[in-house]
Amino acid sequence: MRIPKPTPFVPDVQTFLTLIGRRLSMHSAKIPSWEALFSLSSQQLREAGVEPARARRYLLWWRERFRNGITGVGGDVTEVKDGVAELRVAEVPSSRPSDQPATLTKSAGMRKVVVNVTPTVSLPPDPTATPAEGEGVSSVTLAAPLRVDPRKAKEIVGVKIVAANSIGGPGIEPVKGHLGVARLRVKEGLWEERRGHKVDGGERRKAEVRYKRAAAERKNAR
Repeated sequence: MRIPKPTPFVPDVQTFLTLIGRRLSMHSAKIPSWEALFSLSSQQLREAGVEPARARRYLLWWRERFRNGITGVGGDVTEVKDGVAELRVAEVPSSRPSDQPATLTKSAGMRKVVVNVTPTVSLPPDPTATPAEGEGVSSVTLAAPLRVDPRKAKEIVGVKIVAANSIGGPGIEPVKGHLGVARLRVKEGLWEERRGHKVDGGERRKAEVRYKRAAAERKNAR
């Protein structure tokens, strides 16, 4: 059974269980290593105390997704510091006719993408902070779009550019006062697949339940 390698955004068992949610992070101490995470059987997980059964099924489902390269937002970032990835709006050369004219928000012959960059030690002072007495109020800073070689630019899956210069998507935290800059951090349930709401008792009983309901409605309508 192939053991996938940890990634910058998912370096260990605790992080993986935190991201997939459903309170599975509370079981992290029961899974001793990354190798164990991807090799323990359902029975072994049960013996380790991972309960209930639906939690094990969900864990095994996500395990196979990750093994096959399927992740949630942030799974493809490579520059991460202390569980936080920094994202920036970048410009890359484009040959598409629609990208050739310059606009108020982009340069001529360029298109905008969201890329992951090396986390900065500190961003410029937040211009939206309350100024000290006697100081004026600064306007919001627009981070100059990075110019990126299209052969090296790796667009981040699951995020998008909104309102021309802001970054949006699940778990995205815009950096206040700095348009075009955002952060994505590991947090509980960031990749969680919500449990579906059963209607009329689930798939197996749905037809039977709805037939009986319709029959009762016809009887009452007489």
